[in-house]
Amino acid sequence: MKNPHIFVALSTFSEFDPEPLKLLEESGCAFSFNKTGRRIKEDEIIGMAGNAQGIIAGVEPYDRRVLDNLPNLRCISRCGVGIDSIDMQCAREKGIAVRNTPDAVVQPVAELTIAMIFDLLRKLTEQTVILKAHQWKKVPGNLLSGRKVGILGLGRIGKRVAELLVALGAQVFAADIAPDTGWARDKKVTIKSVDELLTLCDVVSIHVSVSGKSGFILNNDRIALMKQGAIVINTSRGSCIDEAALYEGIHSGHLGGAGLDVFDQEPYDGKLTALTNVVLTPHIATLTRESRTQMEIEAVKNLLVFLKKDL
Repeated sequence: MKNPHIFVALSTFSEFDPEPLKLLEESGCAFSFNKTGRRIKEDEIIGMAGNAQGIIAGVEPYDRRVLDNLPNLRCISRCGVGIDSIDMQCAREKGIAVRNTPDAVVQPVAELTIAMIFDLLRKLTEQTVILKAHQWKKVPGNLLSGRKVGILGLGRIGKRVAELLVALGAQVFAADIAPDTGWARDKKVTIKSVDELLTLCDVVSIHVSVSGKSGFILNNDRIALMKQGAIVINTSRGSCIDEAALYEGIHSGHLGGAGLDVFDQEPYDGKLTALTNVVLTPHIATLTRESRTQMEIEAVKNLLVFLKKDL
């Protein structure tokens, strides 16, 4: 493999900084791009990446059928952290390495999570909607300081969110299948069971990994455990929430609102869009100029290091 071919499956690449493209140009590898400007589907991946040894990937699907039709593929380098769109068992069987960029996503996701919590506590979106309807109506909010905030999942992102919340004066609780009790003690985070956390907290922020073993889904039974007026934040994975149950919980007044960046089916155009106390963003938690550039650089470097070793 003297001159490996790299396919960049991302819908945009090197948009905010020339460095990722420069790394490819200087690598000596052949490369090609997804030029559709959108997330590509299974048949498009097969058609565009059929001769690729390496792919710089987004969240497009790499199921068994796709991988069966990429006979030269040696490595998928994810620009991001989640690998749930990749059939990992099939990849292992075929000897396809999978790399990701877990560190680059931590701060942007944590910052969006905190922004959503502030928005919902101070009712910023709700009050904007009222004022844009030409009504001068003041809706009282709540302080974050002193609120009980629960973190479901203490990976890199969950830990960073917890640290920021503690610094802002919140009482922080966390649940995890294998909690880092030493870290929690040092950071003044109290470990609870999932049910205890749901019952206790004013705000619940989900940071569990779909590729992990938690199997957590916020469904009707779990929503029933939550405090009257509690807020739900999800910047993790859409499959972690039963969206119909969440809608009913908010519409009935049992829950005080939600902030969602991810959805079970994307693009999302469901019933939650009708609620003023729901903040919705289109899966952009990692999309800052700084973090996007860092992820692209790391994804290119991860792939080039692998391909160099594989020569």
